Amino acid sequence: MKECEIFSNLRVPCGSKIVIRADGRNFSKLSNDLKLERPYDPHFANLMVNVCNDFFMEFSPQFIFTFSDEINILLSEVPFNGRVEKLDSVFASFMSGSFTKNLIKYFKDYPTSEQNIKPISFDSRVLPLSGQGIVEYFKNRQNEAWRNCLNGYSYWKLRKEFSKSHTVEILNKKNSSDLHEILFERGVNMSEIPLWQRRGIGIYKKEVSINGYNPIKNEKVVSKRLKIYTDWELPMLNKEFFNQIQ
Repeated sequence: MKECEIFSNLRVPCGSKIVIRADGRNFSKLSNDLKLERPYDPHFANLMVNVCNDFFMEFSPQFIFTFSDEINILLSEVPFNGRVEKLDSVFASFMSGSFTKNLIKYFKDYPTSEQNIKPISFDSRVLPLSGQGIVEYFKNRQNEAWRNCLNGYSYWKLRKEFSKSHTVEILNKKNSSDLHEILFERGVNMSEIPLWQRRGIGIYKKEVSINGYNPIKNEKVVSKRLKIYTDWELPMLNKEFFNQIQ
């Protein structure tokens, strides 16, 4: 039956930069089950960061960008000989397992017995991109993080006053300026919202100084090491940023 595995030899294009995008499946229901703080829950954000760090430790990508239930991964090397089926299945299952493992840490009241635990899954897709395409892609995802932030604050601020249907009616066809005005009238200045909510969170390797001691020369020494770094105050993602983290 090997001949029926018609997609098993599908591989990513040679020479392309590869991005993996993963999304949580049915996480709107999960967020209700977890009783997440709206529009942003720091416990959930930390959980997603831990998933990203687990992935970084296992596969050593160049950069990971996460917001909401979305994870975007820029690979530094392409494993599994670039087989698309393998990339999608292994990465999605790894993130699902990591999320489940970390769920207990950040949400101790979530039902985790064998009888009550609800399976959690991510979907995954492979995107082959050019060098410039990488910059444009991550700029696009960061813009989406900002739109989610603005829309989320607008929706949940109005939900304190109106029903779900009335809130949707109020927000219908509102542009960005209208949403800013709605929030400003209710005491929310979007420029004061934490950067991780507006721009997403980045995970990459950063050079740090390590203090040490040279017993031969009997002196203190400082060496440089690359360490996995979680950036909760990401700058705008552009060509200069990606040049710095290469």
